[in-house]
Amino acid sequence: MEIRLRYLRIALVAFGLIFTLGIYPLTILWPDGWAWHTGHSDYIWMILSIYATLGIFLLLAARNPQEHASLIWFTIWSSLVHAVVMAVEAIGQPMHAGHLLGDVPALLIVAVLLAVLMPRRAPISTHVAAAKA
Repeated sequence: MEIRLRYLRIALVAFGLIFTLGIYPLTILWPDGWAWHTGHSDYIWMILSIYATLGIFLLLAARNPQEHASLIWFTIWSSLVHAVVMAVEAIGQPMHAGHLLGDVPALLIVAVLLAVLMPRRAPISTHVAAAKA
C-alpha cells in the first residue's frame, strides 16, 4: 500500500505539472494532436485555464492523496469522459484524427494510471475518525 501511495504521489505531481505547464506547449508544437481549432480561438484559453487549475490542485493533492480522493476520482472520471467524447468527435471528423494519437490516449493514460494507483478503501484512521464523529 505504501509503495502504491508513493507512485500515486509521483503521478499526481507529474500530471499536475503537465496540466499546469505542459498542455499549452503541446498545442503549439503539435496542434493536430492537442488543439481543436486553428488560428485564433477563445476555446483554447478556456480549456487551458481549466486544466492549469486542475493541475495546481493535483500538485496540492500529492501531499496527501487520501485526503483528496474526490478530486483524484474527479480527475479520473472527467479524463475518461473527455477522452471518449474527443475520440468520438475525432472519428466523426477526419480532420481531427490526430487527436486519436495525441490528447485522447494521454487522457486515457491519466485516467487508467490514477485509477490503478488510487487506494480502494479508506485508511483505518479515517474509519476511526468517522466512528468518533
